[in-house]
Amino acid sequence: MEQMKELMFNWWDSSKTTIDAQKGVFLQLVSSDIDPRTGKAKVSKEAILDWSRDLHINADEFVTHEVQFLVDGNFGFPGAILVTNKNSKEFYLKCITLEGCLHFDCQSWVQPEKLHPEKRIFFTDKAYLPHETPMGLRELREKELRELRGNGEGVRVLSDRIYDYDVYNDLGNSDKGLEFARPVLGGQRRPYPRRCRTGRPSTKSDPKAESPVNETTPMYVPRDEAFVDEKKRSVDAGSWKGMMNNLFPFFKHSTESDSVNSFADINNLYKESRNHSNFPVESTADAFKFDPPNIVSRDASCCLRDDEFGRFTLAGMNPISIERLKVFPPVSKLDPSIYGPTQSALREEHLISHLDGMTVQKAIERKKLFTLDYHDAFLPFLNSINAHPDRKAYATRTIFFLTQMGTLKPIAIELSLPSTNPFKPSKQVITPPVDATTCWQWQLAKAHVCSNDSGAHELIQHWLRTHACMEPFIIAARRHLSAMHPILKLLHPHMRYTMDINARARELLISAGGIIESLFSTKECSMEITSFAYKNWRFDMESLPADLIRRGVAELDPTEPHGIKLLIEDYPYANDGLLIWSAIERLVKDYVNYYYPDSNSIRSDPELNTWYYESINVGHADHRHESWWPNLSTPNDLVSILTTLIWISSAKHAALNFGQYHYGGYVPVRPSYMRRLIPNEDDPEYQNFISDPERYFLSSLPRLREMAFLMSMLEILSTHSEDEEYLGDRKELSTWRGAPEIIEAFYRFSMEMKAIEKEIEKRNSDTKLRNRCGAGVSPYQLMVPSSEPGVSCRGVPNSISI
Repeated sequence: MEQMKELMFNWWDSSKTTIDAQKGVFLQLVSSDIDPRTGKAKVSKEAILDWSRDLHINADEFVTHEVQFLVDGNFGFPGAILVTNKNSKEFYLKCITLEGCLHFDCQSWVQPEKLHPEKRIFFTDKAYLPHETPMGLRELREKELRELRGNGEGVRVLSDRIYDYDVYNDLGNSDKGLEFARPVLGGQRRPYPRRCRTGRPSTKSDPKAESPVNETTPMYVPRDEAFVDEKKRSVDAGSWKGMMNNLFPFFKHSTESDSVNSFADINNLYKESRNHSNFPVESTADAFKFDPPNIVSRDASCCLRDDEFGRFTLAGMNPISIERLKVFPPVSKLDPSIYGPTQSALREEHLISHLDGMTVQKAIERKKLFTLDYHDAFLPFLNSINAHPDRKAYATRTIFFLTQMGTLKPIAIELSLPSTNPFKPSKQVITPPVDATTCWQWQLAKAHVCSNDSGAHELIQHWLRTHACMEPFIIAARRHLSAMHPILKLLHPHMRYTMDINARARELLISAGGIIESLFSTKECSMEITSFAYKNWRFDMESLPADLIRRGVAELDPTEPHGIKLLIEDYPYANDGLLIWSAIERLVKDYVNYYYPDSNSIRSDPELNTWYYESINVGHADHRHESWWPNLSTPNDLVSILTTLIWISSAKHAALNFGQYHYGGYVPVRPSYMRRLIPNEDDPEYQNFISDPERYFLSSLPRLREMAFLMSMLEILSTHSEDEEYLGDRKELSTWRGAPEIIEAFYRFSMEMKAIEKEIEKRNSDTKLRNRCGAGVSPYQLMVPSSEPGVSCRGVPNSISI
């Protein structure tokens, strides 16, 4: 249908061209020089591009046209092209090559003149700092940025290319009912990063809330940020596959209870064979089943083993929450007048038998104790969560001991609940089992920890700290860094699709009643939890070395290759991540030093400084007065800022995103929510638990339909599309044709990515590294730079594109 529509538009344009000479695409060359008589840039006569001969071309194919420009003999060197589309439909302008040597990498949609009267401006690939801009191009450089900034008014339409900011006031829909109302995120009460402004009208019931997406006001992202057709097809195909997979449990249980009665019910959601190359479908039902996650080993009990529990904190879906325990008992930072005593219920007697003869204090001194602490993140929201009949959660703390083999062993789990008396919160400590009853209590406790971890991963580590926190930097870059600016050219691949995927998340994932609220324990509190976490977000702690040191899992050590020493030597995320971090840092340092030889060159760049200033003061306005923001005064400052942004967009996001299906696709070992608490002896359900603990455990898990729905979502989010661009692949090197140092730096970086890939493969076969190699242990590949399309559990794309 899209191709037929394209043919009709082309036919209409071509037929009108024969009648009206003013139809077509008009192009003008702009000289880098100015006319001394007028003080304006020299401009060629208009050349007309006629594509009426290409009616047979499909909508998603590229075609080459040839035009001739007529210029004066003293025209000078061309620096820009003005494009006017007088046809009735937008078209995608990929590139323009002039006389075989001058290249314009356009990569943009050109709208019809009737929608956007201003001529489109495209500059040559050559990078210019603002003060280096040729005289003939300076006015155009400023004009283009003014157009991209817009005036902050009106409803944005899909053809616009305007970048502006807004708070998150579009997540609810109070017109649909009070239960769908959600608070505005962004401001002193609920701080948050800013998003792209769409300008949709407010809801009828709440003037501060933006109305939801509908047919007349679809979700807006600037036109060039939107998915291309190939990316859309990939996402749509994943959605269709997920819907088909959901059909199996839906039909199977449409006339019976949807509860899980046995582990066999869960295992029946998956295909029998793990061999994806040999794919005979044995039955119709099997066609709707899921591929088994190839990371999680499933033993006879089908529950999470202690060794896997420890391993996943270092080499799983969420490897960035583990911290070293520095104070015992742990102390809460929550307000005691609201949430009760700050001290934990954990005591030395809970741990002493698992410390290899050490006291707790000695184990802390020897840096042997580590923790997953979700107490403060969840406790303020537990009353709201547990008010739902099918959502039950604790605020958990888990203590791990670092064994002599370099693995983490869970030795205690604290489960906290608010009580009716805020000064006496309910807390209990579960320790490793000594009999059948404590075995199942321990399994339930681990499941509740994983439920906390699933929510924290998806909402805080993944959505907030990569997707949401990056968007303001992207908006500011588009508003203030010209297409000619070398820093925008460096960052451009690392901003690809991020605004589109974030807009889709606001529409489908994190909205009221959306997928996150449906599938995770946090329900309607989900986004408030992220706002609560954003209060403690710090950009200066988002670099990999700073994050590792902040969490106490590493220390500064100039004798080490990366300048830090890991306190858990076999920490796959950190070990592999430091290889990529250092390679990015070297590339950025070479690049920055080429364009900015000294501090004066940094201070004298108005576009660069305005970008960074606005990223902080508007994009992250709720943190604008914080003293921890890095300065931007020297080339080294800029290297640090850019390295952090590229790291977040590429390797950090990849580590948090592309393992979701294989690490989280078997729900018993990583439930996204729990439906029951652990019963105490005086609870009515305690006898049911004692008489059939396995059935109680299964009844605590999500229902089969929700399991299938969750797996479908995780599979879509874990999928690499066909058009993915990976770290180390740099396509537009023509930009630096006159700068061999830059081309050489990109080439070295590409070679480093290939070397890192080989090094990770070597590590994954080292039997001394128990967290990534061993019997039934799948290799850690999330930091492997390259990947094939699909759900591969590896690959580092340049940008946050899914």
